[in-house]
Amino acid sequence: MLGSRFLAYDSCLLLIPWSGGSSCFAQAQRLYNRLMSFLRYLMFLSLIVWIGGLIFFAFVLAPTVFNIPEVLPNTHLAGNVVGRALSKLHWIGMISGLVFLVSSLVYSYISAGTVDAFAARNVLIGLMLTITIISQFGIVPRMDALRVSLGEGSSAPAHNAARIQFDGLHVWSTRLESAVLLLGLVVVYLVAARS
Repeated sequence: MLGSRFLAYDSCLLLIPWSGGSSCFAQAQRLYNRLMSFLRYLMFLSLIVWIGGLIFFAFVLAPTVFNIPEVLPNTHLAGNVVGRALSKLHWIGMISGLVFLVSSLVYSYISAGTVDAFAARNVLIGLMLTITIISQFGIVPRMDALRVSLGEGSSAPAHNAARIQFDGLHVWSTRLESAVLLLGLVVVYLVAARS
């Protein structure tokens, strides 16, 4: 509310020469509403892109390349496709998370006159970003190196040390991506409930 009054005052100073001053505050209110709608749009769009990508990856891409032999002839190639897609998905998530945070902080500042950095939605997005960064720069490179060391044959025995490490990292990668998805769904609810 405080931010709304300041925006209205500043906008009226800019609009008076062109509007004759009679509907200055109405024009400022329309400008304020458009800006707030655009910020909410950016927040939702960033969540749609990030969470939609995660859903597509988990429920369409990975099952398709691993479970349908006609798509890719072996699990090594499937792993390469999924690994590259996951890396791109992480970058999409990091950019989307930053867009969300900037939009959310500006929204808070304009609507309440203060930056609410510790609002639940911002904290959860920060946690999602942290998990994504850990996965991208900690787990994925180690999985890629192990995939190369295992070679093209996916028939490494279950007791092979590299296979055991790879399988353990795969479990952690799946858990982290699931956590990001669940946290993202909570953020969608929080943003929707606020709108």
